Amino acid sequence: MHTVFRIGEIRQLDKESPLYQVDLKLTSDDDQQLRQLTICIREESSGSTGWYRMGKLLLQISQFDKAEELYMALLEQASDDSARAHIYHQLGWVKKGKGQYKEAASFYEMSLKIKRKTLPEAHPSLASTYNNIALVYANMGDYSEALEFYEKVRKIREKALPSNHPDLPTSYNNIGLVYNDMGDYLKALEFYEKDLEIKKKALPPNHPDLAISYNNIGQVYNNMGDYSKALEFYEKSHKIREKALPPNHPDLAISYNNIGGVYNVMGDYLKALEFHEKDREITKKALPPNHPHLATSYNNIGQAYDNMGDYSKALEFYEKSHKIREEALPPNHPSLATSYNNIGQVYNNMGDYLKALEFHEKSHKIYEKALPPNHPDLGISYNNIGGVYNNMGDYSKALEFYEKSHKIREKALPPNHLDLAISYNNIGGVYNVMGDYLKALEFHEKSHKIYEKALPPNHPNLAISYSNIGQVYNNMGDYSKALEIYEKTHKIFEKALPPNHPSLTTSYNNIGGVYNVMGDYSKALEFYEKSHKIREEALPPNHPSLATSYNNIGQVYNNMGDYSKALEFYEKAHQIREKALPSNHPDLATSYNNIGEVYHTMGDFLKALGFYEKSHKIREKALPPNHPDLAISYNNMGIVYFDMGDYSKALEFYEKAHKIHEKALPPNHPNLATSHNNIGLV
Repeated sequence: MHTVFRIGEIRQLDKESPLYQVDLKLTSDDDQQLRQLTICIREESSGSTGWYRMGKLLLQISQFDKAEELYMALLEQASDDSARAHIYHQLGWVKKGKGQYKEAASFYEMSLKIKRKTLPEAHPSLASTYNNIALVYANMGDYSEALEFYEKVRKIREKALPSNHPDLPTSYNNIGLVYNDMGDYLKALEFYEKDLEIKKKALPPNHPDLAISYNNIGQVYNNMGDYSKALEFYEKSHKIREKALPPNHPDLAISYNNIGGVYNVMGDYLKALEFHEKDREITKKALPPNHPHLATSYNNIGQAYDNMGDYSKALEFYEKSHKIREEALPPNHPSLATSYNNIGQVYNNMGDYLKALEFHEKSHKIYEKALPPNHPDLGISYNNIGGVYNNMGDYSKALEFYEKSHKIREKALPPNHLDLAISYNNIGGVYNVMGDYLKALEFHEKSHKIYEKALPPNHPNLAISYSNIGQVYNNMGDYSKALEIYEKTHKIFEKALPPNHPSLTTSYNNIGGVYNVMGDYSKALEFYEKSHKIREEALPPNHPSLATSYNNIGQVYNNMGDYSKALEFYEKAHQIREKALPSNHPDLATSYNNIGEVYHTMGDFLKALGFYEKSHKIREKALPPNHPDLAISYNNMGIVYFDMGDYSKALEFYEKAHKIHEKALPPNHPNLATSHNNIGLV
């Protein structure tokens, strides 16, 4: 049995010394446990020759470069079609492991072509090849092709196997997975439940494969926005894994990660962090330090900190994740693109738009090399770049990228996929800030129709959709319509989310905003304070959203003429932003601008100018030269000079504002009318 020992007693030689004595006992030839282990390893790395066994072992331990080198050498020596078919199949496995999906599909199909010379299309031995081809197409985002091959596998297995054979539920599971990715959650549930039904009959109640089934069903409920159901199934999965697996098994880490993910979307970020940290502890113990799963673990912790508004912590964990992926994966692996994307998102939240663009573009370059031209992830990539241009006020660029994203999604996804709704929503959002409210409504309503078809009636995304439509009506000055829609939004959030979820604060905030512009200040304060109360309970004390709350309350007091109260709240908002955000973040400029506005209405023009200039300096550094917020700065300074009787200075600033408005906004935007009016007054 070779040189294999059993570990006996372990004794520390000296309490002061880190030396231990370990008693080893040489195993005998008739050691049954070792014999069973050897048989199991031999089966897992089976092959007709020693080289084939070596190749399979290299694949199982993810040594893809070495495996590729070996199989390419074996391919040169292959003397018949049977050997070539096998080697092409294994090279497909290599390429899939390296994230090179197009090459993987090519090798699998070469293998299939040879096998089909001697076998009928529905032969049972072709099922594994069809399955692998389907898996690669699914990874490439070609869901119709993936379904076609998975259905071939299912038909072969249904004919050839008994009804409780374990390969049948695997087929149902794979088909469910594709429907889940396609956003057809009811179909996904149907196949996942078929999978579960067979496994429940065929397997003991604590079998780890049952945990996988419960996990997948939990994921569908999570996507459907039914978070209590998602938690129920994730916890069922976790209980089985706790009983069936050792305490540091990687599958337990996956359980903790999924439960943490639900708490994250429910807005309970501390709970989410707790579970993601448990995931990380196990992953660090169970896997080598550069394993991609550890990168995923750091990524999820980063996401929780990002949602909590702790951007430096988020960056720290996203960069840890990225470092591992750089070491463990080939340079064009899609997971590296995900890393760049997440880092870009944090810089976007921090208001560092040029940095954000740099990382989103790095991400996009990898996707372009690694994925086919209509892969949904390319749609996400264009979408993210569009989002940055939108924040930079470059609306034509934002539209260009959002439309590129939309074209890919139209080709790659079924017509009611949620990502198409996101596309329509983003395009509508740009038209809204451009002042083209009818266009904005058209796109937001297209988005809403998809959500209504694809989601259950109380899904949070439906509420967000109503909210976007409400915002357009608010901007159009149709306040009763805006209120009606915002209240629909709020009802859905109340049913779907826990009482302290941050999305409820957005809802209260929007209703408060309508009452504010309607001049009903007591009502506005009531809703802004409800929003603030939830944020105080749900978020850390320096979260930027708390600053938004203080800012909104300050705005109401300003409108009520209670300037000392307005200043108090604006300064609270400013203090949080100074702690939470980088020094050139546009939100700090907003703070200075609001404080300046109070001093202006109080008649302290020099103080007002000082704050407006601070605001303007930040905007000059942080924003592109034609951003509409720069026009607001020039306009505000123009008003102060006008009120001070310095009309030439007022004219100079009004004209600067007007030039930006002319370049940045469509010709019928209301802000252009304001601009003309101000110049006319001088």
